[in-house]
Amino acid sequence: MMKSSLQVPFPLSTSLQENIDWLQNRLGSSSDVIVRHLEIGIYPETNAIALLYIEGLVNSATVNEHIIKPLLTTQDTEFYWQQDICFHDLLGQALTVSELNFTTDGIDLLTALLNGNTVIIADGYDEIWIAGTTGWEKRAIEEPQTQTVVRGPKESFTEDMRTNTSLLRRKIKSPDLRFITLRLGRYTQTEVAITYLQGIADDMVVQEAKLRLERIDTDSILESGYIEEFMEDVTYTPFPTIMNSERPDAVAAGILEGQIAILVDGTPFVLLAPVTFFKFLQSSEDYYQRFDIATFIRVIRYMSFFVSMLLPSLYIAVTTFHQEMLPTTFLISLAAQREGVPFPAIVEAFMMEITFEVLREAGVRMPRVIGPAISIVGALVLGQAAVQAGLVSAAMVIIVSFTAISNFATPALNMAVAARLIRFALMLLAGTFGLFGILTGCMAILIHLASIRSFGVPYLSPLAPLVGSKFKDIFVRSPWWKMDLRPLSKTNKTRQSPSNKPSPPKKDSP
Repeated sequence: MMKSSLQVPFPLSTSLQENIDWLQNRLGSSSDVIVRHLEIGIYPETNAIALLYIEGLVNSATVNEHIIKPLLTTQDTEFYWQQDICFHDLLGQALTVSELNFTTDGIDLLTALLNGNTVIIADGYDEIWIAGTTGWEKRAIEEPQTQTVVRGPKESFTEDMRTNTSLLRRKIKSPDLRFITLRLGRYTQTEVAITYLQGIADDMVVQEAKLRLERIDTDSILESGYIEEFMEDVTYTPFPTIMNSERPDAVAAGILEGQIAILVDGTPFVLLAPVTFFKFLQSSEDYYQRFDIATFIRVIRYMSFFVSMLLPSLYIAVTTFHQEMLPTTFLISLAAQREGVPFPAIVEAFMMEITFEVLREAGVRMPRVIGPAISIVGALVLGQAAVQAGLVSAAMVIIVSFTAISNFATPALNMAVAARLIRFALMLLAGTFGLFGILTGCMAILIHLASIRSFGVPYLSPLAPLVGSKFKDIFVRSPWWKMDLRPLSKTNKTRQSPSNKPSPPKKDSP
């Protein structure tokens, strides 16, 4: 394994200036590295202290009020400098920061400095103190942008690791909530935390996740998507095998069901594993409203997913090879619409689908003020103009539009993108072999899904292998009092008492 860029051995010296020179040399004498010299006591030539921190990464008020001011106002400091443990006594009694540690290792010192801490160096000592003064600018907790709900919490993760861990602590107030912290990336040294509930999460999954993270050897980790590709069981598949969410309630629910969460500093998207195919078609809001309403919406969601994947290919197959399946009136109407269209149905469909994909991408990349307007106007104008010009039929515009709308009903964006990719493959099969091509493609997809695993858990579980007791939260959402078992935990399967079924109060006998 290649070494981190920070792993340059340096034995700390008892010389104040040598330590400062080494730090400044390693940091390239950067202008944001602040060095503050202090002369304490009545012997300033021997009682020299230096503070080093990186501007913008520390809380300046904390440095001024809890480090510099106490040191300058400490009385009788010359006494301490005559004792063997004077440096410890001085800092221990004078400083009022909540986090205070010391190190004799140059690598730890450099790491602490780059993470927003203040280092305190004294002349004549090779022990350097590290004060916790992290305080860089960070985004406030806001409403989720990609996973919105009508009913439910309106808070999302941010790019700050400590904020994210506190959000989970607020949801799960249990001493069994565990955080295993690692640093990945030779240059970025990104903080990554494995989060799980002791006694509920499978220990084998936790150890496997830690092992996979420790095996990652790369220059940088800038977003959780980097880690997702390094950790997934199957690489060459359009289907995601690790879930991501920016909602603390969704991540907390996954942890309580036996999943592990992976938090990455610098991104609001938290990874969840292991995961099954059906988890990507469930929404947090399913559990915040009545079970019958949630079941109806979930069924609509499943239908929309298959429509977004199959509808264009079915239209191509039927209009090209299986016209006898259509009612005569409808067939005559389609023939009249396609009379002036010079392209076969598959070319027509590919033209419209690619056009819509371009409009979708343009709407995402354009400035927010004009992005939606460009998308709507572009779709209306281009669609109407294409029909009037005879390039596509009106029916094809309806098919592509309804397919796109159905795709937006999928809660997980990465699963929606998978459906979009598969749609093009099925369209090609439909244009070549008709319904037989679609059937072959669907069988291949089903076989592929059955072969995928996420951290050892079958992707189609509990459908394959069949586990009837776990069907209470797959295609339908059972009442809460019926869902007494955790779907993923192997060590602690019981979630609640099975006697929670509500019952009306008994009437008093006359």
